[in-house]
Amino acid sequence: MLWKTTALILALAIASARAAAPADVTPPAVPANLEAPAGHQVFLIAQGEGTQNYICMPSATGVAWTFLGPQATLFDSERGQVMTHYLSPNPAENNTPRATWQHSHDTSTVWAVAIASSSDPNFVAPNAVPWLLLQIAGTQHGPAGGDRMMRTTFIQRVNTAGGVAPAAGCGVATDVGRRALVPYTTDYVFYRSKG
Repeated sequence: MLWKTTALILALAIASARAAAPADVTPPAVPANLEAPAGHQVFLIAQGEGTQNYICMPSATGVAWTFLGPQATLFDSERGQVMTHYLSPNPAENNTPRATWQHSHDTSTVWAVAIASSSDPNFVAPNAVPWLLLQIAGTQHGPAGGDRMMRTTFIQRVNTAGGVAPAAGCGVATDVGRRALVPYTTDYVFYRSKG
């Protein structure tokens, strides 16, 4: 009987710790223009690893690398996969392509649009894609009603390394159509409204 009571107390303590986890997540220091608005709190920080993808396209000055979108996997602090990040049509905006995050367990999905960017050298490493603040532009439950991402309001992209378009490979008309998948890592910080 004692072991059952001990197991119950342990299970309640673990559940209580998990429920309290969002309040324990500390937001990273960011440039002032990337701070999430008041009234929002961090509920998840995940490390993204993948590529920033580019295609060589005609431009006003000849040809230039044009951003195609990201392709990354997000991991929790124990290296468990929590999300996939990519570009996809947002049904809430007439299928406008947006940055997308889909939860790996319940497939709930959010789309977001960048509302602020920073390349401040006090924060952003040399040769790294800028840090971003993104605002949610659409959400979707998973097919079985999954809702882990549904309350997301803002996302920060911070601690970036790599991902910048190549300096070469897109200089002449014959390069049009060439693609570059540039490795990058970053932390994604997910916010939701308090309360």
